[in-house]
Amino acid sequence: MSQRDLSYSVVGGTAPGAERWQPPDRWRAYERTVRLGTGTDLWNTASTAALSWGIKTRSGFAVDPPLEEGRVARQGERYWLLARIGPIHVREPVEVVATFATRRRAALAYGTLAGHPVSGEEAFIVSRDDDENVNLTLRSLTRAGRGPWRALFPVILIAQRIYRRRYLRALRHDSE
Repeated sequence: MSQRDLSYSVVGGTAPGAERWQPPDRWRAYERTVRLGTGTDLWNTASTAALSWGIKTRSGFAVDPPLEEGRVARQGERYWLLARIGPIHVREPVEVVATFATRRRAALAYGTLAGHPVSGEEAFIVSRDDDENVNLTLRSLTRAGRGPWRALFPVILIAQRIYRRRYLRALRHDSE
C-alpha cells in the first residue's frame, strides 16, 4: 500500500476544520448533520469515535491495522477499510488526510488511494455548541474509481447511501 498514490486532486476538500463548507466544483458532494444529544460524556465518546475510526467500525467496516485502545488516527497514516456486503468483501486503501481536535470540534478526513472503488474524500466531524448539543456531520466528495470499478459506479453509489445512513446512526445509541 505504501506505493499507492492518492487517487484525487482536492486533498482536504472536505474541510473538516471549517464550520461552513463550500465543496469544490465538479464533484459529487454530500453533507448532512444529525444531532446526537447533549452532554460532556456524549461529546467525549463521540469525538473519540470520530478520531479513532469508531464511526466506520460501528457501521460494519473493519480497519486494518486496527488502532490500539485509546489511540487516535494520525494524518499520513494508511489503512485498509474492509467492507462486507453480503458475500462480497471489498478492501479499500485509504490515507488519513486530516485530523482536527479542539474543545468544540473533532474530525477525521480520509482520502482514497489508487485501487479504491471510488475516488475522493470523506470526513466525520463531531461538534458541540455552547448549550452542549453534540452533532455528527458527514461530508464527502465522490467520483467514479478507475479501472474495473468505473463500470460498477452506479452500484457503488447505492452502497454508499446505505453506509451513509449507518454512519449517521453509528453514535446515536450513545445519546439515548
